Amino acid sequence: MWSAARVRVPVLLGMSVVFGWMAAAGPSAGNPAATTREEAAYNLDRTALPIREPSSPPITTLDARNAKAPPRFEVKAPHGAPNVLIVLIDDMGFGQSSAFGGPIHMPTLERMAKGGLRYNQFHTTALCSPTRAALLTGRNHHVCNMGSITETATAFPGQTGQRPNSVAPLAEMLRLNGYSTAAFGKSHETAAWEVSPSGPTDRWPTRSGFDKFYGFIGGETNQWSPAIYEDMTRVEIPKDPNYHLMTDLANQAIKWTSAQKSLTPDKPFFTYFAPGATHAPHHAPKEWISRYKGKFDQGWDKLREETLARQIKLGVVPAGTRLAPKPEAIKDWDTLSADEKTLFARQMEVFAGYGEYADFEVGRVIQAVEDLGQLDNTLVFYMVGDNGASGEGTMNGLFNEATYFNGVPESVADVLKHFDDLGGPNSYGHYAAGWAVAGDAPFTWTKQVAGSYGGTRNGMVVHWPKGITAKGEVRSQWHHVIDVAPTILEAAGLPEPKSVNGTPQTPIEGVSMLYTFADAKAKDRRRTQYFEIFGNRGVYHDGWLAHTVHRAAWESTPRHPLLEDKWELYHVEEDFSSANNLAAKHPEKLKELQDLFLTEAAKNHALPLDDRVLERVNAALVGRPDLMAGRTALTVYDGMRGMTENVFINIKNRSHAITAEVEIPKGSADGVILAQAGRFGGWSLFVKDGRPMYAYNYLGLGVSKVASPKALPEGAATIRFEFQYDGGGLGKGGTGTILVNGEKVAEGRIDRTQGYIFSADEGADVGLDGETPVTDDYKERENKFTGKIGKVTIDLK
Repeated sequence: MWSAARVRVPVLLGMSVVFGWMAAAGPSAGNPAATTREEAAYNLDRTALPIREPSSPPITTLDARNAKAPPRFEVKAPHGAPNVLIVLIDDMGFGQSSAFGGPIHMPTLERMAKGGLRYNQFHTTALCSPTRAALLTGRNHHVCNMGSITETATAFPGQTGQRPNSVAPLAEMLRLNGYSTAAFGKSHETAAWEVSPSGPTDRWPTRSGFDKFYGFIGGETNQWSPAIYEDMTRVEIPKDPNYHLMTDLANQAIKWTSAQKSLTPDKPFFTYFAPGATHAPHHAPKEWISRYKGKFDQGWDKLREETLARQIKLGVVPAGTRLAPKPEAIKDWDTLSADEKTLFARQMEVFAGYGEYADFEVGRVIQAVEDLGQLDNTLVFYMVGDNGASGEGTMNGLFNEATYFNGVPESVADVLKHFDDLGGPNSYGHYAAGWAVAGDAPFTWTKQVAGSYGGTRNGMVVHWPKGITAKGEVRSQWHHVIDVAPTILEAAGLPEPKSVNGTPQTPIEGVSMLYTFADAKAKDRRRTQYFEIFGNRGVYHDGWLAHTVHRAAWESTPRHPLLEDKWELYHVEEDFSSANNLAAKHPEKLKELQDLFLTEAAKNHALPLDDRVLERVNAALVGRPDLMAGRTALTVYDGMRGMTENVFINIKNRSHAITAEVEIPKGSADGVILAQAGRFGGWSLFVKDGRPMYAYNYLGLGVSKVASPKALPEGAATIRFEFQYDGGGLGKGGTGTILVNGEKVAEGRIDRTQGYIFSADEGADVGLDGETPVTDDYKERENKFTGKIGKVTIDLK
């Protein structure tokens, strides 16, 4: 039998665990160092995660009925720690939402603003993957190795696209401190070549701190026919003609939140709700688009003026602020033709409907939290954009955004042909760049232009009834997206971890914003921040901003060599919109900030600068890992699907052959053998009415077909498609030939091919054509091959 003294040791060790998570720092305290006496007494260390399980001495009692079990080890969040909900809208500019003076009605955002705080000097990185990596870690984007999007990663530190183990995600910190964690929507932080069954899966969402993930991996997806993962498994979306991803994501978030609070009502949640909206493709139900009919006929110049007036009235922009000059490339609305005005106004109606629809679905998620009685102690960050509005639609806008990535211009006449389809499933559209400039009012530039507030200033609302007493107020302290993570840790009473999963951590570079919650006049605690994306760069320091426009989003090449870039200087403490360039007046100040940029860039692994864009899509040119590197053949098998261009063999711009070994059942077969991408660019080898066929869809602008007049024989068959490329550059045509069991059965001409990319979201599938169909010869999501596929081999010549 144990003596009392011998029993006391394991009991007290257990008590240290139980009491340790009852930290005195509640939501209003905001003190990560605050602990209970028990936690301090028993050295419970939250700076090393996972929290170490206490050891118990051996039990010597023979009979369990005569022994007392030590308390169960359980990690709990600090007592009173808030739920956390981050909502991140994609590609929406500072001047687009109604809560920040814009024309897009967003009542959920307005509701949160009236019950909380608007931040009018909150900043992002100017591009999606970098912003998201910084948001979810509290470190600068190059420190996360996310200097650009994952598909343009290089071999240089800061640009590899692979988050280091020394940069643990916020979700992992919270999960290891007793939170339930979930992510819904866009995940664009996984290295592009790691999105395959081969992994590694270390940087997939569910290996990055999230217990639950439902969404898409990549920069964008078709909202009507998305490529969806649940956790790490590809799933089919419902066969519902009214399906839209935005509603699906809201449904999934509501379902998870309800279940989480049902089963563990006292356990806080961390939900990251990051829909693809309002990134291209601009897709919205007709009823939402129709709300804006005629609302943009006045054009983008007048809209900028109207937006600024509303911003000043709301108090999110200081009185006396002037509109910064428009980029020279953006035409005055009054000089446009009637066709241009008609088309461009419609493009903005689609985008606005998309934005309001997204806000409505966000409202459903927030309402579900309120219905569960959790809204008062839920810290909501509603971020209206991960960068400025997108100018990637170029001057005319786009029917199919893939044309932008292939360097193929679309004229107004080209897009007008699809006027009635814009916003619907038969389009993959983007608005004209003039709307992006208007959407970033009162600033000049857009997404990708790092340093300029048009690219990096985004509206944000923070709502937390239990922790914020102020209602409907504006906060003007200068902050950056890396400041969100430390704010959450402080609000939850959690320290910054020094070690996570055995790896010493790179310190969080963000500065908590919690001090601003109660004090509108508190002095800024962030004094310096650098920016860099594709050679566009700048630095903020103590009320001054210096930056250079190396290349606009609608430009295919840089304006100057890096050393010849023209820098601008603004005293943004007095000049909110960056309307008055002081570079010539204060050359010494400009030189000081240029030197500061180099210091910050070197410290954060932003050097060397890399201003290549389309070239960086080619892994071989930039030293990025490539699963197909050096290979001239790939054999795939039935059921393999969703193989993106980063993990599939590259057939573009060269001769190649596709050989399929199949079994044709009695009565013939139909369906897809192998297809890559879909309706907006791709190719498919398939069987229709028993006859082998090949279709090449050129950017949704036209389909070339080669078809056999003869049906396949019953039994084993070898179907081979050979493509003889013309050569002479990128995106040229060639001749296609179909052979069955070695016999030539068809030949045809394919006039044009895509030179750079097929799709940002749709991959290659064996035995079906997932998401959207390459050709209308078969139905969407009803095109599985009805025979048997042994294997399919792609050979490069």
